[in-house]
Amino acid sequence: MGFIKPSNVVGTMELLPNEQILFDNVKNIIEDTFKKRGFLPIDTPVFEKNEILLAKGGGETTKQIFKIDSESKDISLRFDLTVPLARYVAQYFSDLNFPFRRYHIGKVYRGERNQKGRYKEFYQCDIDVIGNGKLDIKNDAELPYIIYEIFSKIINEKFAINFSNLKIINGLFENLGVDNKTDMLRIIDKIEKIGFEKVVEELKNTGLNDNNLEKITEFIKISGSNEEIIEKLNSLGIKNALFDKGVEELKEVYNCMKLFGIPEDCIKINLTITRGLDYYTGTVYETFLENYRQLGSVCSGGRYDDLASNYTSQILPGVGISIGLTRLFYQLLDKNLFKEIKTNSIDALIIPMENCYDYAIKLLNKFENSGKIIQIYFEDAKMKKKISYADKLNIPYIIIVGEDEKANNTYTVKDLKTGEQSTVDFEGLIKLI
Repeated sequence: MGFIKPSNVVGTMELLPNEQILFDNVKNIIEDTFKKRGFLPIDTPVFEKNEILLAKGGGETTKQIFKIDSESKDISLRFDLTVPLARYVAQYFSDLNFPFRRYHIGKVYRGERNQKGRYKEFYQCDIDVIGNGKLDIKNDAELPYIIYEIFSKIINEKFAINFSNLKIINGLFENLGVDNKTDMLRIIDKIEKIGFEKVVEELKNTGLNDNNLEKITEFIKISGSNEEIIEKLNSLGIKNALFDKGVEELKEVYNCMKLFGIPEDCIKINLTITRGLDYYTGTVYETFLENYRQLGSVCSGGRYDDLASNYTSQILPGVGISIGLTRLFYQLLDKNLFKEIKTNSIDALIIPMENCYDYAIKLLNKFENSGKIIQIYFEDAKMKKKISYADKLNIPYIIIVGEDEKANNTYTVKDLKTGEQSTVDFEGLIKLI
């Protein structure tokens, strides 16, 4: 009987231990930053009732969800963390304190096409602030600061948080009397992929009259510093309440982002961001690596008017941002863009000589409350193989315990990076490693 060839499912990510340690450390940095900012954890099941997942209707969602084959249960795997959040907030509304600040880090599942860097199973790291009836616009400025803090810790590359406000462009369309604004927004949203000229060409093909085409083209061409963009918006002469509200909110979010401490060169007002057309209603965000824009947005989100309208009559406005961690990790690893983050989980390897295992185990027990992660190598092998074992696991130190060390109550410690070796007592050992 032949062996079955071992292989994981296409569209899933499995890592060797050293890379998994890096992944976990990045995930921990994200979670620790969420916690530090006062966000509370939740965890929901990886599957939901189909009536919950598909409450907004079918379409592309129906094609992408993984249904669980069961005659008695009509359930599927979650495709994001937002729908479970909406259900959660509606279900536990009376038990929650508002504004409700939650974070959720977990796996989601989508029937993505098989292609490099895209996954059917992947981690998302979400934060949202949910209001009861209303939510102050200043919350829209805090979330980008949290993203700035996270990316500053993990990425060795310049990045910028691009943002806009959908009220501005929707107000422009209202002012111009444009009916098919959804089509217009979808075309403008492609500007990063196809460029300005092709966007203008596609806008022409929608049947816009010359005046409206000129006004929309003038709008999407607006560029300059953040201050200049705001000035140009004010000088367009658009008389529309929604437009004015959007510009007002844009200015307030921008000013608050600076107050939070985001450097000016990490903030970019980008009026062509039109993501989440059927969901977001105000502020929208996209984060780009400045020298790798071809990777697309590495973090995105925005403001929505009513999170859970399919599940409750309560009005629950909110703002959220999501990091697709699995895809981001793959991209940063592929381009070698990580800052130096610890990739070893073991601080030192104890190597006992013959008849010294009792002394080695006593040493291991001494480390119990030290905060150090220590392992003993028990296998019978040559010293070269033992050192090679430590090297391959990125263990920085080996601690050799033999008859001499046992007799003198000392330990010989070697730094595998520098090759330096010294014999010390336990206090000296703790200081060294």
